[in-house]
Amino acid sequence: MTFPDILPALKAQMSQLRGRLVPNQALAEFTWFRVGGPAQLLFIPEDEEDLSYFLAHLPHQIPVTVIGLGSNLIVRDGGVPGVVIRLGRGFSDVTAEEDARIRAGAAAPDVKVARAAQDAAISGLAFLRGIPGAIGGALRMNGGAYGGETKDVLIAARGVDRTGRICIFNNPGMRYSYRDCGVPDDVIFTEALFQGTAGDPAVIAAEMDRITESRETTQPIKSRTGGSTFKNPPGHKAWRLIDAAGCRGLTIGAAQVSELHCNFLINRGGASAADIETLGETVRSRVRETSGVELEWEIKRIGVKRG
Repeated sequence: MTFPDILPALKAQMSQLRGRLVPNQALAEFTWFRVGGPAQLLFIPEDEEDLSYFLAHLPHQIPVTVIGLGSNLIVRDGGVPGVVIRLGRGFSDVTAEEDARIRAGAAAPDVKVARAAQDAAISGLAFLRGIPGAIGGALRMNGGAYGGETKDVLIAARGVDRTGRICIFNNPGMRYSYRDCGVPDDVIFTEALFQGTAGDPAVIAAEMDRITESRETTQPIKSRTGGSTFKNPPGHKAWRLIDAAGCRGLTIGAAQVSELHCNFLINRGGASAADIETLGETVRSRVRETSGVELEWEIKRIGVKRG
């Protein structure tokens, strides 16, 4: 499937744009599931100024979708209309600052930030080692793992809204809740400032090693997966509800509920996005029937289904 090419019209309106624009760019290669259709137009900005310029000149009727490392994402088979924005190298710097602080670009992998904190003897950020994504996703979803959450360590976040305006949010301004934040969806996060505490690099390294070992033994991290599929409902563990509903190992097409950790869906090879999403909805239905609990997707699903 291909979309109408909107690139020439946009380039004519943005003579000072420095970032890369690619029409009908396949998105499957950018997702951990390795499924899905194309972006009508993919934009990779050079830096925050370039992103701001692009958004300020983009016609408001053109939808904008943001993707990160693609670790918690299903791109539907029909692709994504409008512009898909993916932050690149200009947003990936990580630096340690005074008073046990870490400043990180939104495209920096969470694990890179955890390691930078370890190198700087900053404690409190090791939990980021357990989140398979980038800082932008952690900001948007209040990413957490192994007893820590983004809200626990964030000082402030920086972003650009749909009009190209630079926005800064302090921790209360993020309006965090479980796996969610209250910042408007049209804000694209570009940077975060985190607060840790002075620590012992050896102790921090040992904590990160424990997290790594736990992930490798309890999660299908070597499979094509999207990470944790459903949020934990209040008072419950999603995986236990899924297991009790008899869904461990359940398959639809080449998509399967992981035998190792049943809150993970995997692409065994050749699955479509529809296979994976249908499997997830089947799991939700069975859990609802057996427990009365409504599971909520944690994986983000974007684009349109193939007609």
